[in-house]
Amino acid sequence: MASAAFEARSLVKTFGELRAVDGITLVIRCGEIYGLVGPSGAGKTTLIRMMCGLTTPSSGEARLLGHVMPKERRAVEGRFGYMPQERAVYRDLSVGENLLFFGRIYGMPRPAVARRTRELLTLMRLADRTRQRADRLSGGEKQRLSLACTLVHEPDALLLDEPTIGLDPALRIEFWDHFRGLAEGGCTMLVSTHYVHEAERCGRVGLVQRGQLAAEGAPEELKARAAAQTGRPTPDMEDVFLALCKAAGGAR
Repeated sequence: MASAAFEARSLVKTFGELRAVDGITLVIRCGEIYGLVGPSGAGKTTLIRMMCGLTTPSSGEARLLGHVMPKERRAVEGRFGYMPQERAVYRDLSVGENLLFFGRIYGMPRPAVARRTRELLTLMRLADRTRQRADRLSGGEKQRLSLACTLVHEPDALLLDEPTIGLDPALRIEFWDHFRGLAEGGCTMLVSTHYVHEAERCGRVGLVQRGQLAAEGAPEELKARAAAQTGRPTPDMEDVFLALCKAAGGAR
């Protein structure tokens, strides 16, 4: 499917007897912000790692920008960015050196890295921290630097694993405003979160529970389905999650 940035087909990942991901199928269209919402341990991180080729599926198929992962990962390495839960920065390098390091890994010439560094550090409000070591940044500053390093090569697709975890509410809003701007520019995003209310900032949402996709749809669609299940309006996304996951569990 040419218009799909991410595709999962009956994806399964087992660790011994644990089925961390249990038969998930989804298609994420180019330019979408797709949110994976669920509690810690639901399988979100394992799914994202399979989608970007860092973990091999036990069965099923993962495709990123039309390429089978991890078999064809080299073909798309320069076209996507992955931000793990752990802040992906080198603590003993300065802010500017971190961006230079990641830019050069992606084969960017130094002038291009310098241009992107100026743009991203201004955007992330880190322009006055260029020469500061990463280990001396605050938690929120490290998170902003990690996102900047993920964006340095201007990827077509992003996989962001709990990018707002540990951030204060104001900074979470800033991150989501930036994600919206990236999507408007054509970037596709697969974003995981356990902050259920963040689902409303996504174009479509997949509710993940015990390694399975319990429900999927636009936030308003999920609210309507939850209301039909409960027989009352369900405006709160936490109630939506609980109602639809309960219904999915009962259907199995």
